Amino acid sequence: MNIAIPTEAKQMQSIIEKVRAGERLNREDGVFLYQTDDLLTIGQLANEVNLQKNGRKVYFIENMSLYFTNVCEAHCAFCNFRKDQGQEGSYTLSGEEMIAYVEQHIHPDVREFHIVGGHNPHVPFQYYVDSLKALHERFPQVALKAYTAAEIDFFSRISGLNYREVIQELMKVGLVSLTGGGAEILSDEYRKKMKVDKADVSQYLQVHRTAHELGLRTHTTMLYGSVEKKEDRIDHMLQIRELQDDTNGFQVFIPLSMQPISPKASIRRRNSAFDDLKAIAISRLMLDNIKHIKAYFINIGTQLTQVALTMGASDVHGTMVKERISHAAGALTPEGITREDLIWLIKGAGRIPVERDTFYNEVKVFE
Repeated sequence: MNIAIPTEAKQMQSIIEKVRAGERLNREDGVFLYQTDDLLTIGQLANEVNLQKNGRKVYFIENMSLYFTNVCEAHCAFCNFRKDQGQEGSYTLSGEEMIAYVEQHIHPDVREFHIVGGHNPHVPFQYYVDSLKALHERFPQVALKAYTAAEIDFFSRISGLNYREVIQELMKVGLVSLTGGGAEILSDEYRKKMKVDKADVSQYLQVHRTAHELGLRTHTTMLYGSVEKKEDRIDHMLQIRELQDDTNGFQVFIPLSMQPISPKASIRRRNSAFDDLKAIAISRLMLDNIKHIKAYFINIGTQLTQVALTMGASDVHGTMVKERISHAAGALTPEGITREDLIWLIKGAGRIPVERDTFYNEVKVFE
């Protein structure tokens, strides 16, 4: 008697066999993973891959989020952080003003400044260079992970310098890594619909390629949960994977769950926990050449972050003193988290917390 095996079960079994044999998943595999509702199998498989890459260790960093300006020439549909020059709530801080802010909030364990902001055309490129220089001179022990690929493209336009020259100028004053933002969804159709009024797909990828060629290790993101199709998410991952094959410069991939404009927005305006976990797990399975997948607690919450640690995530970001961009867009989570709570969060998922530096060197393991 022949027993008919459903096509879906056959396809899932094929993916399981591929992953366990160390074979790379293709676009069709990725789209199928988004179509199936078998989250537990996807999560279990992603967990197996993560354990092979990272064991039971989960990484975090003591960092501060800094925003020199929220004035921005771009009008991206999803952003509630940006302001026009002179608009109520708009600001552009000098290096001295930022140093005063940092001195009020910093503590001795902070190892990294995470610096992003608006594309402010009312100040020259030198302003952005001087901003980093002032911080680096005052806090030389703190790594400068600064600016998105979209900001680098903006700096290139206002300065007349090419990407390589822009990045080299920033490296001279202390830049050691780029942030991952500005990717959104790497689809020209998506960027048109969402009025992504900044670096296009090829420019985003070229900035990171250039940074990697200059020896920088960078981060990269995917902002999901709006108008994109599931196929767009997979195509996004595949473009990142292809660049990583060439440069091996990405340290971590960060799926970012789209936030509604208002914190009071209903549950229907937010991504489901199911979708958030899928994004983590599928990222882990598709991006076989990137060591870490980050569960960004600012967007998905601390408890879902714990679950994500059993579904492929090996990084929970950091203490994030005063995060603003996701909160401007309606995030309900804390603006930061204490070191003790991060350690508890990781241990609560049965994992080993590891404090890291910007380059994933281990600073302290909390067995």
